[in-house]
Amino acid sequence: MTATVRIENAKRHAADVVGAWSDRLVELSHRIHANPELAFEETRASAWVAEALAAAGFEVEHGCYELPTAVRATAGTGPVHIGICAEYDALPEIGHACGHNIIAAAAVGAGAALAGMADDLGLTVTVLGTPAEEGGGGKILMLERGAFQGMDAAMMVHPAAVEMAAMPGSAVSQFQVAYRGKPAHAGAYPQFGVNAADAMTVAQVAIGLLRQQTGPDDRIAGIVTEAGTAANIIPDASRGGWIVRSSTMEGLAELNQRVQRCFEAGAVATGCELTTTPISPDYADLRPDPAMLELYRANAEALGRVFPDLPGGSPAGAATDMGNVSHAVPAIHPMLGLDCLPAVNHQPEFTAACVTPAADKAVLDGATAMARTAIDLARA
Repeated sequence: MTATVRIENAKRHAADVVGAWSDRLVELSHRIHANPELAFEETRASAWVAEALAAAGFEVEHGCYELPTAVRATAGTGPVHIGICAEYDALPEIGHACGHNIIAAAAVGAGAALAGMADDLGLTVTVLGTPAEEGGGGKILMLERGAFQGMDAAMMVHPAAVEMAAMPGSAVSQFQVAYRGKPAHAGAYPQFGVNAADAMTVAQVAIGLLRQQTGPDDRIAGIVTEAGTAANIIPDASRGGWIVRSSTMEGLAELNQRVQRCFEAGAVATGCELTTTPISPDYADLRPDPAMLELYRANAEALGRVFPDLPGGSPAGAATDMGNVSHAVPAIHPMLGLDCLPAVNHQPEFTAACVTPAADKAVLDGATAMARTAIDLARA
């Protein structure tokens, strides 16, 4: 049997296994979707992923890398080590509006497709359940603690409104800002107060003006979560959550300095004390491996997936902790289109789109395309 025939037989077998697992994979996707859990709280989702991988023949560790909701599952002992990442955390209030239920189920499906033939192919397959992508940087913590050590490649798929081979992932900082002032009666003795809400307002105005001089791929976004309790009391505390994005880590470092000066301006102008607290490690820009990306794209197109030419190119500004992985290991993070425009990620309408027939097909296609890409990498 030639190597080409052997690889094609393995790819057919991978598709057959995903087909045999299809009901279970779709049910897993729907169950995670119906039970959204926030970052680092994915107790049920991580357990369901671990159970499914154990049923597929993996050796599974649940609660690893000092993270109770992290999963490591390994099959095979071959010289080519492939990592497949599953995400399963949800967003506050709007649930799985980024489709991590699809990501988790597709990762399980790819693992199931590869587990039984990993040794024959010369593969070691590790499926990693990675918590807290939405703000906690779970993959970054796992990377620092050795989860990706020794891997030759890592991959995952992610749903979006339209198909994209490569997501243009930005570098991101996420942090909390807090001002501390002094309360006073707003009518009788305002001169004795130090207004923390004003400090936040000054910072927001400064950031608004700063946006005129930032680069085309730079983004600054934030919300105010506290700014006083009553109109007749000078607010002594204000808080907010902020995200700064740039196309590279170097650009992010420079932009962060400029944004920090805006917050310092609020403190100087009002006399408040300023505290800035990181929410997670910085996310690095995503650097997909070109050769692996071409393999994935060919496998996805063979399944009927279509990669359209997007007007103006792919949208900038999205981010993932898979970016940090891509700086350490050859990696890809393609997007599975759900054909759901105008609904896009992080909208309630996208939450609904992530349990449609198109979403279920994305689970199965994503699993098959990743498994077949791993088979190609075994031959490379």
